[in-house]
Amino acid sequence: MRKIVYGVLTVLLLLTACGTAKERVVVKEKQLPAWYLKPPASDMHALYGVGEGRDKKEALSNALSSILATLSVSISSQYSAKSVIKEGHINSQDATYVNETQSEVKKIRISNYQIVQSAALGFKKYAVLVKVDRVKFFKSLRQELDQDFTELEIWEQKKKGTVLQKLAFYNRVANKMADLKNRLTVMSVLNDSFDPKPYLQKYETLLSRRDQLLKNITFWVVADYRALAAPIEKGLSEKKFRIKRVNNHSHFTVFIKSSMQQAKSYGFYIVRSEIRLETKDAYGTQIAANILHITGNSSQSFSIAKQDVVKKLNQLVVQKGVAKILNLNI
Repeated sequence: MRKIVYGVLTVLLLLTACGTAKERVVVKEKQLPAWYLKPPASDMHALYGVGEGRDKKEALSNALSSILATLSVSISSQYSAKSVIKEGHINSQDATYVNETQSEVKKIRISNYQIVQSAALGFKKYAVLVKVDRVKFFKSLRQELDQDFTELEIWEQKKKGTVLQKLAFYNRVANKMADLKNRLTVMSVLNDSFDPKPYLQKYETLLSRRDQLLKNITFWVVADYRALAAPIEKGLSEKKFRIKRVNNHSHFTVFIKSSMQQAKSYGFYIVRSEIRLETKDAYGTQIAANILHITGNSSQSFSIAKQDVVKKLNQLVVQKGVAKILNLNI
């Protein structure tokens, strides 16, 4: 009997050994494409960039970023060369400007590109080779600028709207063109014959007209609880509006009416306020309105709880901006 058991165990061990013994599988290393290892060099006709990522979309984004990084190097070299010629060295101001330009260049959008090659690298990685035509890239940047300035010219020819509407329009266009100098720098790198001066002059004219308009606009704040006026006045001043009572078509008045209810709970003094804000033009026409509900608390008195309402109004102006609080497009 014991011999039979030993025999069965021996057979089972042999079968187990055979089942677990597997052939070693050798995975052949994936050959990386030549264009990935040594991508084409950018030249006077095209810019090339290689990028990799978890998917094709991420790889494409990284490839375009690498092209912009190449432009940054070109811009940096260009400004460094100018500094060397001018002063014999690069001072800290030049270096700072170059670094700022490099970081801003990365925000520029490349709309025209061609995916020349793409491949799955394995290990959930994807790579692409992207080509950007220098002429088309330059033309797209120029077209965007021309459209922005054409929109400005058409709007100015209409000569419609209140001073605040005009100011809002100028601010929108100015914000849209905030990176103008960096775009012009890139365009100068892409096209040596490009002259950025006409665009810069138009932009300076835009800023000058906006600043002149802003200089003529005044606000005055009237509040039944005077302390509530301070946060609004501060917010308007930070937007460079003058707080002054005058009588002309560029003057506006903000009226603040508050309703406050007092209550005590668990030893705390509570003030629940409803604050109505109304903005009128010089002719008494309402142009904006808003209602805020703010609760003030204090462990000492109702007077301090009212001060807490003012404090919280100030916080709202800081967080959301005075334009949002007034519901006014400025």
